[in-house]
Amino acid sequence: MTPVSNYHRATWRVLRSPFADGPTNMAMDEAILVAVAEGRSPPTLRFFGWTPPCLSLGYAQPIADVDTERLAARGWHLVRRPTGGRAILHTDELTYSVIAPMAEPRVLGGVIESYRRLSAGLLRGLEILGLTVRAEESSNGQSPASNLHASRPTSNPVCFEVPSNYEITASGKKLLGSAQVRKRGVVLQHGTLPLTGDLARICDALKFGIEAERERAQARVRERAATVAEVLSREVSWAEAARAVRQGFADMLNLGFSEGALSAFEQEQARKLREEKYAAEGWNARV
Repeated sequence: MTPVSNYHRATWRVLRSPFADGPTNMAMDEAILVAVAEGRSPPTLRFFGWTPPCLSLGYAQPIADVDTERLAARGWHLVRRPTGGRAILHTDELTYSVIAPMAEPRVLGGVIESYRRLSAGLLRGLEILGLTVRAEESSNGQSPASNLHASRPTSNPVCFEVPSNYEITASGKKLLGSAQVRKRGVVLQHGTLPLTGDLARICDALKFGIEAERERAQARVRERAATVAEVLSREVSWAEAARAVRQGFADMLNLGFSEGALSAFEQEQARKLREEKYAAEGWNARV
């Protein structure tokens, strides 16, 4: 893949966050967005993971999709994302987020255009890992999941069954899914790269009329989505995947990175957002 040359050199902050629960992870993303909007923090690429495993719902996805008893029995948490789309079970994965002003050339344009720009870095990172990948441009006419259109109804609660425009596939199966929100003049895009494990586990925490429907949904997930380990026939660690994606962004978007940590302002914002929003039933059960 040829590096993109039409960007002036820039330096972004890169964060490698400790693994955290779902409400903490979503609060951190939004806290960085607030800091970037106020000019307190630079554009940021963040890598993170989830503990314990967490089911995340899209901004407008009904809470009725979740079987809360089965979720609790497995010790999994629940959080609602600020972005659109469908349910994802976050476990055994690398999660990334990009937070940058809408005027930043690397996220400039509409949702699909900015997604196309960032996809170049993601694709390059996956190639570094040894994967043969592509960005689906028009497989089903869907845009990347954004809360700008998240109110559109869907009969399918599982994110990884269907690739949208510019989501990334390998061997015809969805590999990396992302979603985007725009507020306060800032783009927040985050996405999930499953490294290993059975992606069909998500169906264990969703409601189905009969068990046969659950089994059919599990079969569809396994048929249409894949993990890195499944495609490569080897396991890739979280650290290896993070290094590769970081290098992909550097190569394709003409970026340097400065290792950083959350500022005191971001930490306080994240604490408040976790308590008042992402860990609150009023947010997570809002639909």
